[in-house]
This record gives sequence, C-alpha cells and structure tokens, in this order.
Amino acid sequence: KFTLKGSQFQKPLLEYSGACAGCGETPYFKLLTQLFGDRMIMANATGCTSIWGASAPSIPYTTNEKGYGPAWANSLFEDNAEFGYGIYLGQKYRREKLHVLVEKAIKEEISENLKPLFSKWLENFDNGEITKDLFEEINPFLEKEKDKTETLKKIYIEKDLLVKPSIWITGGDGWAYDIGYGGLDHVIALGEDVNILVVDTEVYSNTGMQSSKATPIGSVAKFAASGKRVQKKDLGLIAMSYGNVYVASISMGADKVGTLRAFKEAEEYKGPSIIIAFAPCIGHGLKGGMAFSQKEEEEAVSSGYWFDYRFDPRLKEQNKNPFILDSKDPSTDLDKFVYNQLRYGYLKKTHPEIADRLFNELKQHLKEKLELYKKMAAVEKKPE
Repeated sequence: KFTLKGSQFQKPLLEYSGACAGCGETPYFKLLTQLFGDRMIMANATGCTSIWGASAPSIPYTTNEKGYGPAWANSLFEDNAEFGYGIYLGQKYRREKLHVLVEKAIKEEISENLKPLFSKWLENFDNGEITKDLFEEINPFLEKEKDKTETLKKIYIEKDLLVKPSIWITGGDGWAYDIGYGGLDHVIALGEDVNILVVDTEVYSNTGMQSSKATPIGSVAKFAASGKRVQKKDLGLIAMSYGNVYVASISMGADKVGTLRAFKEAEEYKGPSIIIAFAPCIGHGLKGGMAFSQKEEEEAVSSGYWFDYRFDPRLKEQNKNPFILDSKDPSTDLDKFVYNQLRYGYLKKTHPEIADRLFNELKQHLKEKLELYKKMAAVEKKPE
C-alpha cells in the first residue's frame, strides 16, 4: 500500500467533507487515512481542517469494514501541539504497561498458540503495520483464554493497545506558523515520536483570508491590503536546526510519489517528524478556478515558488547527508505563476510600482533560498 498505485486501492477513511470544491487540504488528509487511518489518532487544530473535518451532524471521517478508523479530537487553536503530545504520552505509558503484562504472560501457563504470537509482538512492539496484523491473530486466542489468568484478563481489557497507534498532530499555517507555533516548537524539541502535518495555504483560510507568517511577500490578504512587506517564515529550516527532527516539504501535484514517500518516512521515523504541505486555497483566487488546484501545486514547484525536500536524520547514521532536495531547477516562469492568482494580481492592478518592487524581492528571496538548499544538499559527509 506504500506504492502510488497500491495506496489508491486502500479505502479512504475521509469522505464527503464540507471543504470548498478543489480544496488543497483534503487530498493530503485523504492519503493520510488511506495509509494509516485504521490505527490513527488525530489532534486537529482549529481552522479549516476542523470545520470541514468535524461539523456536526456530518463527520467525514469514517471506518473500514472492520469498524476501524481515525480517532479525531480538537482542543483549541493555540494548544494543538501540546494536546496531541498529551495524547501521545497517554498512549505511550499505557503501551509500556501492556508490554510488561505481555512479558509476564509469556512466563505463565498460557497456550502454545499465544506464546509465539506474544513473543513476536514484543519483538515488533514499535512497528505499526506488523502489530496491526498480529492483533488479528492474537485476538481470537485472547478471547478464548482471557479468563485463564489475571494477566491475560488485564491484557484483554487493554487489547486495543496491541496495535501501535499512528499519532498525528494536524493543522494549518495559522496554527503552525503563528498562534500555535510556541507549542509546536516545544513539542518537536522534546524528541518524542509524534507526527505533525501542516497544510500550508499561506493565509488564515477559515477566518477570512488574513495574513499569517506563512504569507509570502507581495501577496494581498487582510491586514496586508497593500501587499505583505516581509518574507515568509521558513518553518522547515527552523525544524531542521534541531538535527533530530524528520522534516519534509511537499506539493502533491508536483510529486505524488514524493508525497507518499514523505508520509511513509515520517511515520516510520522514531522521533518527531513534521511535513509541510503546499495547499492551494480558494483565497488564492486562481484565475481558472479551484479545479486547477493540483495544477497550481505542480507549477508552484516548477516555477521555483515552492521547494520539495526531505531532511532525514537517519541518514546521518549511515554517514550520508540528511538533506535531500527533491525539487529540480525552475523550468517555468515565476511571474506567470504568481500573477495567475488574484492575491498577487490585485496589487499589480492597483499599485503596479509596489507590486513590481515586492515581486522582485520575492524573486530574489526564492533564488537565495534555492541556492541555500542546493548548498545544503551538496554537502558530502566525510568518513570518520
């Protein structure tokens, strides 16, 4: 299921959402549920993702034929990272307790059916896919033998924890770059095994298209009616500075295989991981309409507006450069891409001189950023 073709044969556990037609956020969440949805726990920040994701009476998250699906929760706008971290800690300590119980059960008088399965489970305690399959084998025997010993009874009560949950902290750029940034930074600095997905629309989408720290220079938004005057914050670079955080910047329309790979690597990584995903929004004002949102994602990368990369700390253990730049050199016009969106085109029409100056600053900034990423990707690790 971790191939491009295979992933699309997995049942999406997100259906009939209330998002705008052509929304750039929902395809990422749909893919997330196809890969990990049957064992996923989500802490979702307030914003578009919580509005289309949990507006009663219709909830788009669903279950598969076995009744498994994402467990979804929302706290506040500002504390989602801490909220998700708390969920992770609760699961972690409960599973550690279960680990002790299983070790104890193996030493007791239990059937020869359960013993090898329990041993295999202990060996693969932190492997989500294997523990999921083992649960299906263990459960029938556990059902029969649960009254044999007090230990088996306790394991039976906590049997849902036999499967390693995939915990995701999700939200938009208003949360991750601005209001919840302090918490997000704190959580990734703790070094625990949490996964973070930031769908970056470069604006506060849900509250009415206000400017955020993810809004690029020259873009028109509320609180930046004459164009944003400062450059976009580089959240990925900040996360990479810790050295032990898996970081990926992706754009689905530009690289579907790379998007899938980033989700897989982030979930497998035993430590904090953050994926920053470019997500076109109705607030961008695409001239062709939101039917072209995947096309915008493709052109964002081909024009050098957005960069796809991965930072995998595990590569350092192999004496390899952890930074991989997946984007190629720009091959299409940046100005054509930018001015195909009303958020840039409006300023060009009303204040052409300001628009030209800010566009040139944006162009120079993106050029410098690409040069920096190229230098980072070119660093060779020397044998120790």
